[in-house]
Amino acid sequence: MEKTGLVPLFYHQDIDIAKNVVKACYDGGARLLEFTHRGLFAQEVFNELSKYCAVNCPDMILGVGSVTDAATASHYMNIGASFVVTPVFREDIAIVCNRKKILWSPGCGSLTEIAKAEEYGCEVVKLFPGDVYGPGFIKAAKAPQPWTKIMPTGGVDTSEENLKAWFDAGATCVGMGSKLITKEIVADKNYNLLENKVKEVMTIINSIRK
Repeated sequence: MEKTGLVPLFYHQDIDIAKNVVKACYDGGARLLEFTHRGLFAQEVFNELSKYCAVNCPDMILGVGSVTDAATASHYMNIGASFVVTPVFREDIAIVCNRKKILWSPGCGSLTEIAKAEEYGCEVVKLFPGDVYGPGFIKAAKAPQPWTKIMPTGGVDTSEENLKAWFDAGATCVGMGSKLITKEIVADKNYNLLENKVKEVMTIINSIRK
């Protein structure tokens, strides 16, 4: 997360589309991807995706997002999830992830929540929804807690202006979904465009963080 600065997030019920999206992100330079647990049988798609990545994207760190209970987190870890992202902070998820030394990133919206998550071993906090809080929240939060690492999700787009605002405020990395992997790209199966968009975003992030 710290090295690349980008965590694409995506869900689709079609395994072939999911594979192509992951490969395009991988070829574009992304080395993490959050597959969101948002549809029926999402775990079955993830299971196949995990096996696909092991062969075709060996350096991809595949994780799961939108997890709201410990049982779901445990199941995904058993089928290959290397990190777990949640929309809220839940102690039960922290416990099962810590037991297996799996990174977990809980959605937090206050310094109290962030501090509590860090007490439970959280390394990177998810600021969600990012568009509600804005870059100013990160700058303010890191003033008394400079050790805190924050990943905004929601409200992050591919523009240099937007990305600069987040990273200048102190973001460790950004989570990006539909602004990167657009409905049009998926509908048109324009995976070359997605690969180029990921490359462009990675270039912008690298230039900002120099």
